[in-house]
Amino acid sequence: MKRVVLFDGECNFCNSSVQFIIKRDPAAHFLFSSLQSETGQQYVKQHRIPSDVDSLVLVENGKAYTKSAAALHIAKKLDGLWHLLFLFILVPRFIRDGVYDYVARNRYRWFGKNEEACMLPSPEDRKRFI
Repeated sequence: MKRVVLFDGECNFCNSSVQFIIKRDPAAHFLFSSLQSETGQQYVKQHRIPSDVDSLVLVENGKAYTKSAAALHIAKKLDGLWHLLFLFILVPRFIRDGVYDYVARNRYRWFGKNEEACMLPSPEDRKRFI
């Protein structure tokens, strides 16, 4: 099953999150694409992802998960105890997304913005980027 994580390629926090996922996903459940890329934009159009979603999206089984739902569905597939975070799915979405939106709104201020170049994955991880 193909799972694609779309991320903000200019966001240092988002790039770090992708590296975090890769390190905890030795089974390679996830592929990755920047939202700014041509491939990312195809996914946005195909899955009718709202234009205000600009940080992290998971496309899985033909469905696009956004905000906290995306993060929790990703955590569910990670090695270690990270899958336990999926229990937060029981928290009402408006609360989860409120916290997610707060972090997303401040991510450039807190973690910076990479305007010069995208991250360069290692040769073995390159095949996971589409």
